[in-house]
Amino acid sequence: MSSPGPAGSRVRSGRSAVPTGSAPATFRPSSASPPPPPRPSRSRSRARAGRRDEVAATGSTFKSCGCRSEDGTKLGRKCPKLFRADGRWSPTHGKWNYQLEMPRHADGARRGPLRRSGYASQADAEAEMNQARELLGIAGEDETIRIQIADLIQATIKETRQLPDPEQVRRKHRTGQELGSSITVGEFLDQWLTGRKGLRDGTRRGYAGHIRLYLKPHLGHLDLDKLRVAHVDHLFEAIDDHNELITRAREFGDPDLLDRVKGRRVVGAATKQRIRATLRAALNKAVKERRIEVNVAALVELPSGKAPKALVWTEERVTQWRKDLVTYTTEVNARRKRLRTRNPTRHDTQLNRIDAYIGAPRPSPVMVWTPAQTRTFLERAEAHPWYALYYVIAFRGLRRGEACGLHWSDVDLDKRTVTVRWQILQLGSESVGGEPKSEAGEATITLDTSTIAVLRARKAQQNTDRLAAGQDWHDTGLVFTDEFGRALVPNKVTDQFELLAMEAGLPPVRLHDLRHGAASFLLAAGHDMKVVQETLRLSSITIAADTYTSLLPQLAHKSAEDAAAIILNA
Repeated sequence: MSSPGPAGSRVRSGRSAVPTGSAPATFRPSSASPPPPPRPSRSRSRARAGRRDEVAATGSTFKSCGCRSEDGTKLGRKCPKLFRADGRWSPTHGKWNYQLEMPRHADGARRGPLRRSGYASQADAEAEMNQARELLGIAGEDETIRIQIADLIQATIKETRQLPDPEQVRRKHRTGQELGSSITVGEFLDQWLTGRKGLRDGTRRGYAGHIRLYLKPHLGHLDLDKLRVAHVDHLFEAIDDHNELITRAREFGDPDLLDRVKGRRVVGAATKQRIRATLRAALNKAVKERRIEVNVAALVELPSGKAPKALVWTEERVTQWRKDLVTYTTEVNARRKRLRTRNPTRHDTQLNRIDAYIGAPRPSPVMVWTPAQTRTFLERAEAHPWYALYYVIAFRGLRRGEACGLHWSDVDLDKRTVTVRWQILQLGSESVGGEPKSEAGEATITLDTSTIAVLRARKAQQNTDRLAAGQDWHDTGLVFTDEFGRALVPNKVTDQFELLAMEAGLPPVRLHDLRHGAASFLLAAGHDMKVVQETLRLSSITIAADTYTSLLPQLAHKSAEDAAAIILNA
């Protein structure tokens, strides 16, 4: 279809007395000259039922073709092949066109009619002409808006060769938005995040990460008002595909795959829920501003992001895990060996110990050591410079970032208290300092005498390191530092934890699972859920009940004995 052409002769308003597609009854074709074309079909439309009257534009439909005369002149509407012998339109030759009168320009200059061609049927031509009428009718009797819509029609046709969507134009007009402007999802997300005042640093970083890593790469190019549920579904399908790529890279050790997924982790169900929550929060603002009608993020179905139940490493589970470790290592090495036959340049045919240790299947993603297993780990870690950090996490349940960000100014060894006010987070390859995860995370907790002793020893060791470093010492004020006083890198703290646990002969747990263990130890010691909530600085007791109710075998056994005693002693 062609774009609007230059201004032509003005079509008179009013309804045609001749039916569409027929010639006057007195016309008789002759062989000497082609018959005059049938009068264009003219009509005047009104708004849809139920709406107030709108100004209707005058338009017509007609046929034309690309034939030329003997001298090369384009015949257009005058081609004799366009008509039958009786003067009616030929059903096989030419294409249908429409012409619609347009309002003047803003400066009062006459604007040429909207001409569009190339339609297979008259109904198709009339349908688009009526769509253009509908667009102009949105303005009602407001001539300024009518001119703006005409400008939008011409600009959109020039760019996309299609008319604007009437519903989108109607919504912009109703909400007072600029008709000719559009905003992409990526642009709106940036504006939304910039406009969110008072966000905690951690929350803002979380939103920014979701936008940068997932939302903008997959949705950012789309116009905001054209975002659909299917687009968001495709986003999470792409995340699943990338998860599979990460899993394959880790299992097969392919250097090319490992390079493609470097620095990326598998996105679990809980993280998907948080990504969706970020998009939903932004789109809620768009709905309030009436930029869109529906929040499509709220309509997307995802697997539950509920945290998996924490399980304790009982003897039976440890025995089964050791068998699974052997099976897992054998299977991965066999796959790598098969790949080596296809690619002789590969050198990584054997899975290293730490990757096998971490990758082998576990009864649950969240596993907790028993007190005896925790003690075994601490005995193995005692000679390591970061022993005090692991000790504090295991006994008082600090998060990794909170332990790395702990300052001496927030530690009172005499009163045996620690105030958690800072944390160091790992964002890709960079470490960033900030406030704790939530307001509840900022609190003062008490320390036991053994932890105080460990922290005093840590302070003495740090003083020794300071003297040894001399002018190279970095006075960060942090409790846990390297030998030059610099902040620890959270990911390295995790890597060292996993290595120490493997060397101690223990089944694997995540560093964060030491926090679960601290909660379970409090419960095993007879403390109630309120104490767990306050010690671990959770925002509600419900979270404590849902997350930290992994009872140790000793506690479960004691509960069973107590229940039996009530009946037997009755």
